[in-house]
Amino acid sequence: MRHAKAEQAGPTDVERALAERGHRDAAALGAWLGAWLRDAGIAPDKALVSAARRTAETWEHVCRGAGWDLAPELDRGLYAADVDTALDLVRLLDDDLRTVVVVGHNPTMASLAHSLDDGEGDVGATNAMAADTFPTSATAVLAVPGSWADLGPGTASLLAYHVGRA
Repeated sequence: MRHAKAEQAGPTDVERALAERGHRDAAALGAWLGAWLRDAGIAPDKALVSAARRTAETWEHVCRGAGWDLAPELDRGLYAADVDTALDLVRLLDDDLRTVVVVGHNPTMASLAHSLDDGEGDVGATNAMAADTFPTSATAVLAVPGSWADLGPGTASLLAYHVGRA
């Protein structure tokens, strides 16, 4: 998941807050994601969220929209992570975790989603993600078979792609 729309400026980049539109879009994304996961019979076990203010605020609004009460694990490394670093963070997840939401920044989140997709998932989702720029509030839902440690390029199937807009 990419964070929702943020203000253009802040005391520092890591302290940039969500814009008003970002608050609304993140809640709309949460409503969609919550419904999608409920329909699939699953709920998130963990939220791995960049320690930036805009990602933490995005997760807060996603949770409200979805009706979840799941505290995030704020990760400083995810803030500046490239694709390999973000993938390494996911590979370290405990295999007891079934469903994990990762909230970060572009271009990392877009590149990670495209890299992981094996092309065998939902054709509509694959086409939508390929045609899009992975804008703010974009989410790719991927199925990961096996261990998180084995995750790599082309090893997950894209099940859904959605951009939250209020």
